[in-house]
Amino acid sequence: MAEVTTVTGMILSAMPVGEYDRRLVILTKEYGKITVFAKGARKPNSTLIGVTRSFIFGTFEVYRGRESYTMYKASAKEYFENVVNDLNAVCYACYFAEIADYYGRENLDASEMINLLYITLKALGRGAVSHELIRFIYEIRMVAVNGECPDFFTCHECGREDNLYVYSYSRNGLCCKNCATNVYDGITLSGSTVYTLQYIVTAQLNRLYSFTVTKEVQEELRLVVNRLESIVFDKEFKSKEMLNLTI
Repeated sequence: MAEVTTVTGMILSAMPVGEYDRRLVILTKEYGKITVFAKGARKPNSTLIGVTRSFIFGTFEVYRGRESYTMYKASAKEYFENVVNDLNAVCYACYFAEIADYYGRENLDASEMINLLYITLKALGRGAVSHELIRFIYEIRMVAVNGECPDFFTCHECGREDNLYVYSYSRNGLCCKNCATNVYDGITLSGSTVYTLQYIVTAQLNRLYSFTVTKEVQEELRLVVNRLESIVFDKEFKSKEMLNLTI
């Protein structure tokens, strides 16, 4: 057998293969996104049966083959039971995992994405923040982590940092009140929404899901996020259909 190495990460998806095996996609801190085959994981007496499903965070002993890895052992550190026991939360979790899969690459440092996904699933399980608001926060922060987020701190036209007023679709950025007269494809944002956008991209992860917003702010966040999706994502996410979301 090849040399066994230990990785830490999150299982993004698990699919049955053959009669007893599973094919896993794991986002790891050490090697980025990897494909791992768990042989015999679906046998009733397998030690891998309970630790090779989606949303398991833990350590995994694997050895590398030509094009994929094979799992040797696994130790779960977090099962996210409050999420997997709630169908609505599972739908959101699948969507979040699919976005992480979209950005994940082999040999890419995925530590920040793993930490973001981890605290997002914890927030889903707690239920203190609405699932929809968690979605908006997660998407904005994930886009920021991957360097595709608009500048929410300065006017796209003149560079001023105060009186930011409109989110421009074509410019994919904010414009101040003075420059907003030249914007014909944007949405007017309240000061509270601008502050929320700024907070989402800068807050420490342990404080990211520590707030709620008014219905008006949440609706403005929806418009911004839906526009961001159309700009940065070049595919349709299958799991989003389960959420019945309107772009």
